[in-house]
Amino acid sequence: MSENKKNNRSVLLGAAFLMATSAIGPGFLTQTAKFIGDFQASFGFIILASLVLSLIVQVNVWRVICVSGMPGQEVANKVLPGLGYVIAFLVALGGFVFNMGNVGGAALGMNTMFGLDLKAAYIVSGVMAIVVFMFKNAKALVDKLTQVLGALMILVVVVMIFWTQPPVGTALKETFLPSSGFSPLLPGILTLLGGTVGGYITFSGAHRLIDAGITGEDNMKQITQSSCMGIGVAAIMRVVLFLAILGVVVKGAVLDPANPAADAFLQGGGQLGYRFFGLVLFAASVTSIIGAAYTSVSFLRTFHKSIADHENQIIIGFIAVSTLVMFLVGQPAKLLVLAGALNGLILPLTLGVCLFASRRKDVMGEKYHHPGWMLALGCLVVVISAYLGVTSLANLSKLFA
Repeated sequence: MSENKKNNRSVLLGAAFLMATSAIGPGFLTQTAKFIGDFQASFGFIILASLVLSLIVQVNVWRVICVSGMPGQEVANKVLPGLGYVIAFLVALGGFVFNMGNVGGAALGMNTMFGLDLKAAYIVSGVMAIVVFMFKNAKALVDKLTQVLGALMILVVVVMIFWTQPPVGTALKETFLPSSGFSPLLPGILTLLGGTVGGYITFSGAHRLIDAGITGEDNMKQITQSSCMGIGVAAIMRVVLFLAILGVVVKGAVLDPANPAADAFLQGGGQLGYRFFGLVLFAASVTSIIGAAYTSVSFLRTFHKSIADHENQIIIGFIAVSTLVMFLVGQPAKLLVLAGALNGLILPLTLGVCLFASRRKDVMGEKYHHPGWMLALGCLVVVISAYLGVTSLANLSKLFA
């Protein structure tokens, strides 16, 4: 294998894992555990439906961004001058607030594993993420780190499956024919959709491919493979987590609503299982810190050339400030509600922009043709995700409760 092909393969894998591990954060773990507690084996259908919808979003967005060779905000500015700046601001704001939650998640993971004081753990977690971007080859290091930590998370949860012994046959049956019915599962489907490809997440890997120069129609096959792989890795993590926790709740266990994922690991594997959860939470949070910071700054580059010229330093500052705010304020509950509402609005807006851009020759080139079926399915997801966005706005009332 030539050195160039080897490097491309590493970047393609890195982009897929960057996207997937950006999705697999503290919220991912909590959402999954909560819905399994609510719906048990029927949660399999939620995974299946959200997987299909997420794949539609991912393939459409990555195809437009990577073939055009322009990051999301520049595509938006082409479609409607000024819109890219609005999207860049919303994505960066959401990424910043969620990054505080990611720092908190990493600190909780360290506290669970080692009993480290949370205040100290905030600083240690932020510093560890910052160190990655102090290297000249930071992006190559991100590629490797997300792959290693992503694989580690999956491996640890697979071990839990052997301990909890879930009813795999029941889970498989209810994935296609849920006993709970379909209507009660809709909120879960919408929540998982936003958590897998909402906000900055779906752009993280695509922007990584642009930075590596893997763009244009000549690289279409590689782009599509990488985009599908990213969703696949997130889906594998969701499935193994589903099975591990299902093995606990089917035995009649009631999960602690304050921290359902940690409680599931504790009840399923005792103190060792609880430490395993700390490791998973730490790995999920650190990779999400890296993904949120990298992608948020990749959107901010459009505001000024100096941001692109000093990208690593800006990313370090982004992580440092979010860590400092987390250290001083603690859990930013109200800001997380606001960020969640913004995240719900970003997905239909950015996907809609990409679908519109897919028909623009000044964006995609004279010869490019976006498949009609892909466009139609994308439009369907815009409608569905817009509903999610409107629903999430209701959460803003909590800010003033």
